[in-house]
Amino acid sequence: MIRRLLVANRGEIARRVFATCRRLGIETVAVHSDADAGLPFVTEADQAVRLPGNAPADTYLRADVVIEAAQRAGADAIHPGYGFLSENADFARAVEAAGLTWVGPSPESIEAMGSKVEAKRLMREAGVPTLEAPEEPTEADLPLLVKASAGGGGRGMRVVRRLEDLAGEIAAAEAEAASAFGDGTVFVEPYVEHGRHVEVQVVGNGRGQVLVLGERDCSVQRRHQKVVEEAPAPELDGAVADALHDAARRAAEAISYRGAGTVEFLYDPDTSRFFFLEMNTRLQVEHPVTELVFDTDLVELQLHVAEAAQSSGTLGFSTGGGEPQRHAIEVRLYAEDGAYVPQSGRLVTFEVDHDVEFGLGGERGIRVDSGFASGDEVSTFYDAMLAKVVSWAPNREQAIRQLVRALRTARIHGVTTNRDQLVSILTDPVFVAGEMTTTWLESRPIPAESPSDSPASGRTEVVAGALMLAAADAERRTVQQGVPAAWRNVVSQPQRITFEGHDPVEWWGTRDGFAVDGVTVVEVSPTRVRLEVDGVTSETRGHISAERPGAPREVWVDGPLRSARLREVPRFTDPADAVASGSLLAPMPGTVVAVKVERGATVVAGDPVLVLEAMKMQHTVTAPHDGTVTEINVEPGAQVASGEVLAVVDQSLGG
Repeated sequence: MIRRLLVANRGEIARRVFATCRRLGIETVAVHSDADAGLPFVTEADQAVRLPGNAPADTYLRADVVIEAAQRAGADAIHPGYGFLSENADFARAVEAAGLTWVGPSPESIEAMGSKVEAKRLMREAGVPTLEAPEEPTEADLPLLVKASAGGGGRGMRVVRRLEDLAGEIAAAEAEAASAFGDGTVFVEPYVEHGRHVEVQVVGNGRGQVLVLGERDCSVQRRHQKVVEEAPAPELDGAVADALHDAARRAAEAISYRGAGTVEFLYDPDTSRFFFLEMNTRLQVEHPVTELVFDTDLVELQLHVAEAAQSSGTLGFSTGGGEPQRHAIEVRLYAEDGAYVPQSGRLVTFEVDHDVEFGLGGERGIRVDSGFASGDEVSTFYDAMLAKVVSWAPNREQAIRQLVRALRTARIHGVTTNRDQLVSILTDPVFVAGEMTTTWLESRPIPAESPSDSPASGRTEVVAGALMLAAADAERRTVQQGVPAAWRNVVSQPQRITFEGHDPVEWWGTRDGFAVDGVTVVEVSPTRVRLEVDGVTSETRGHISAERPGAPREVWVDGPLRSARLREVPRFTDPADAVASGSLLAPMPGTVVAVKVERGATVVAGDPVLVLEAMKMQHTVTAPHDGTVTEINVEPGAQVASGEVLAVVDQSLGG
């Protein structure tokens, strides 16, 4: 029996495993980098060990120091979580060699599935359908997909639509794969333009038995990374589902699989055919939807399998998981803007109404698996996901409705998130009908400007934000505090507060408080405003960002139906804040990977100027217009802050 378990991971992943451990009476050990020292997964563990290293992004990848931490803490088992070392066969061997219980598949299974090239060969032999590209592709074989052999998540992946681009895309994919996985091996396969990503959850006991727990649809993706996942897959023919389950079982049996894993397929709805993509020899980020549909704790199954592997006992279960009991949908809530650029900073407020955390529930509810809490810092070193918000209900329609409300009423201040994009996706007729494909988001571009930041935001929230600022200014006065805010004996004109993208809000100070045309102001404070419009009273809550010298104030407001981030337009602009026309600003903090042009070069709009890496993803910064590069202010390896001027393209010099 496992007595004390170390999780070789961070954030919500570690918290998820700890939740099951606490229920089973297993003591927990967290490991952490300096950047993560104050996060909940560290403070909630029974013990925590700091991992040495000056590069936080690589701290969790050092197998030797993780095993040493387990030994120092007296742990007798290690769970790798998902990500980092979870699919590293050498790490699994080292854990077992140290006399510790490895909560995961055998190193041989990890190796067999770790190379997508080798995995395809094994699957062909097992009778599982695979995609194959010709050795010498022609125009007729387009489009093609370049993929990293050693990893996933969209890293090292490129779609090729012209043969002349193939060599360049292979080189770019190799570089990104080497950076993300330490292995630059890539391969090419046919690209199914309108396919669906459907995966099957399996649990094996390593002794010939494989439990199949239905399928999940993960087709809603951007940049080949999943955004929304659900179980069971909607609009999937029962015969196709049965065939998928059977193929997944054969895949797991072919490698004598032990523990929880996922077999991923590309399903072509036009032909009702499916093809093996890869097998993830670990727990998946989206595993909660399967747990909630089948009332099964997958981490508990992992632990039982690991314990049985260390004894002469057996783990008995049937090879069928039964019928799904309900429908579950999960969204990944990211710190990123409307253009999918990762964001960092202090998460001032983070509140999502929910029924359970990291666990199972009844017939319906909201589950939140998060690695952050109000006041935590979102760093640039790791993935930008803040939480998984999961809804489950007796049917899909109810699950969607619950999830939309949970997102709309969430209070998230301090960091821009994709919350509004998620609501837009969940309420789109294509998603509601269950007709999404892996390219759907590309064919349905989400506006780069978040709906909550745009002029379409409700006027009530904008008025409320302005009155919060006015109330905060009034509270801050050190003189004449008994005089109503903005009181004038002779009123000549209203006070004005303007937010970017919105018309000015005009208000007056009266003996009874604040007055706004067309609105009855019921109550005002710096954090709470009640307004009556057309006989309907509603409350808006909010948070005013901490003021920094020279920076515009921001108000994060939460109304009954929407939230908005409002940035005040200063009455006077500091000339020092201006930048030259054509300046390319860093969209996020990160590291300069490559500079593609030299000073004096002529470029056209869209040409790559430089490449940034942040949160393990590479982002190309392109020329905003035709012109000449007059400044290059960085070089490869440089660390840059968000908003820093990287280069300048002067349009007046022509291109």
